[in-house]
Amino acid sequence: MSAALAPAARAATVALEARDLTHRYGRRMGLEPVSFALGGPGVVAITGANGSGKSTLLRIVAGLLRATGGAVTLMVDGRAIAPAIRRCWVGYAAPELSFYDELSVEENLVFAAEARDLDAPAAAAAAALARVGLDSRAGDRVPALSSGMKQRLRIAFALLHRPPVLLLDEPGSHMDDQGRATLAGLVEQERRAGLVLIATNDEREWRLAEQRIELRGRGLGHPA
Repeated sequence: MSAALAPAARAATVALEARDLTHRYGRRMGLEPVSFALGGPGVVAITGANGSGKSTLLRIVAGLLRATGGAVTLMVDGRAIAPAIRRCWVGYAAPELSFYDELSVEENLVFAAEARDLDAPAAAAAAALARVGLDSRAGDRVPALSSGMKQRLRIAFALLHRPPVLLLDEPGSHMDDQGRATLAGLVEQERRAGLVLIATNDEREWRLAEQRIELRGRGLGHPA
């Protein structure tokens, strides 16, 4: 990763602001207007009915989806981070994230670290796997993992480059009690380092946050 795009040192000051942010999928409203101003370090939960736009909001913040209307700005240590380079500053874990079945758990993360041009891909992969408790499964192929372990791998992927902004979409899906305890510990660590956004309707997850934003959208079943 080039020095010009490298994330700031840990314990970053993060500011995230949305102004009348909306998104449409064709004729359907995927995210009704929402405005907020958030600061980190800290943890914020995004809640709301299914289809209200929780995942859409995270994708827009990550720079993976362009908003239909309004604007969102991300500042890290006083620097504005444009959507085109947010991948260097944001870690994103979502249920749709998939991996190469023919590669091992470790090989998948090393490949991702190399694609990010990290200085020590193998070390970054090992550290991320250790943080989510998957270091003992590093040599296994992805299909050998349970659904909960695959969810841990998605979070490890998001943690690879130690980003100051961490976006977690339904992070506890399919996790057992041990997995959820690991997730809670990670969120506690990351809350001191930057800004964590958790999209969830699970009380066990939104209670990890000190602030909550509830989306009031009617869902994709309603035309815009």
